[in-house]
Amino acid sequence: MRKNSIKNTRINKEVMRALADIIRTEIKDPRLDPLTSVMSVEVAPDLKTCKVEVSVMGDEENQQNSLKALKSASGYIRMLLAKKVDLRNTPELIFHLDNSTQYGIEMMKFIDEVMDEQRAKAALRGDEEESAEESEEGEE
Repeated sequence: MRKNSIKNTRINKEVMRALADIIRTEIKDPRLDPLTSVMSVEVAPDLKTCKVEVSVMGDEENQQNSLKALKSASGYIRMLLAKKVDLRNTPELIFHLDNSTQYGIEMMKFIDEVMDEQRAKAALRGDEEESAEESEEGEE
């Protein structure tokens, strides 16, 4: 099976759906943040390994604790995955943090700050133009 084949894509989607459900409902580790999402899954063509990108909303400590919880529960998650998804081999799960969502939120904050500064500058220029027009009208 090739890496980008239709079959591999379908397997990736099914494994992603099952992992999201397992993490949301089955894992009771207190270190796991409730805002943990499975962002992407890449199952190797030989079905031996699976790279799982997870996003955790929160600070760095929450992210690291959630990643540790997932890594320590990977055997249990793999067993549950084998029950939910019928594959020839149940892949070994390798969890990684995906910070793209957090990065996007930070970029949106920066954009909002710049836009607020631009609006403030435009408002000041508008006030200066209005006062200049009023002074010209007063001179006439």
